[in-house]
Amino acid sequence: MTARLRALAARWTTLVPVFAVVLLVLTWGRDLPGWAVAIATLVLAGAVLAAVHHAEVVAHRVGEPFGSLVLAVAVTVIEVALIVTLMIDGGDKSATLARDTVFAAVMITVNGILGLSLLTGSLRHGTAVFNSEGTGAALATVATLATLSLVLPTFTTSKPGPEFSTVQLTFAAVSSLILYALFVATQTVGHRDYFLPIVETERGTPLRRGGARRGALHPHRHDQPRTAGSGPDRSGGAGQGVSPTIESGVDAAGLPHSVVGVIIALLVLLPETIAAVRASRRNQVQTSMNLALGSAMASIGLTIPAVALASLWLPGPLVLGLSNTHMVLLALTMVVGALTVVPGRATPLQGGVHLVLLAAYLELALNP
Repeated sequence: MTARLRALAARWTTLVPVFAVVLLVLTWGRDLPGWAVAIATLVLAGAVLAAVHHAEVVAHRVGEPFGSLVLAVAVTVIEVALIVTLMIDGGDKSATLARDTVFAAVMITVNGILGLSLLTGSLRHGTAVFNSEGTGAALATVATLATLSLVLPTFTTSKPGPEFSTVQLTFAAVSSLILYALFVATQTVGHRDYFLPIVETERGTPLRRGGARRGALHPHRHDQPRTAGSGPDRSGGAGQGVSPTIESGVDAAGLPHSVVGVIIALLVLLPETIAAVRASRRNQVQTSMNLALGSAMASIGLTIPAVALASLWLPGPLVLGLSNTHMVLLALTMVVGALTVVPGRATPLQGGVHLVLLAAYLELALNP
């Protein structure tokens, strides 16, 4: 009996996501009582932790930067599913949901995950070291995608309000896909070594290879996972079941409706946050940077095209333009991010600055 219990516990990463799918079928389209919401939340948390485990198994098998890419795409699929689920029944209140969620994802990844990783890595190892070439390219792509998709709609005049016309939306969606595909090709084929962790000497300075580039690179190493099996990320199952509850809970608390997007982004980015912090604790800060910026890029580059396609049959407008306050926060985030990335090294100060920017965004989300 004890052996069976141990075997069952070892397989929790497979059983919990399956249970989440079953729970989704049983609760789909229903108003859930409080106790059911609590159960769904616990199952969702377990499924998220299972997603982290599966992602680390995949990363262990395929190496960096492919492992980070797999996790980024997986959580973006969950994000899109949650957005579309809420937009179907949300009416006019959901017109800004895609914008709010994508912008929240950018702020959480570029300031939250990145800042927490730099803070953890630098406190544990003295200085957080990463490859400025690959990280800088990723940040530049995120800045371009965010400006094209979230800033320009505020200033266009083809449609009233911060919306794209059909032609403009199509251009933004296609451009997002092209840039994301180009970055993935660069990350995995053209310049893969730009996205691999750096080896430091005992003095704490990066080794040099042939004098051409800073940083001697080594294949990404993961701690051996407890179980050898891997599977797809199913953590979005229970999330779809509780997504209407998220919306009603925000309304009941009297919070701005944009907080729904913040909650969705926090929910789906939890696996990457855990994985990034674990990597930084192992002194693999480049992996953490790949996760943070790769997630931001996937959130924009894949969510905007998906929502643009869904808007063809979904009711109501699709508002993408940011407010003045959020544009200031986005601009400050990108400037600070560039100054963080250029040296290729970071102290706890840089991590703290990014975390303060995240705190400012969350404060303004709750009290606009």
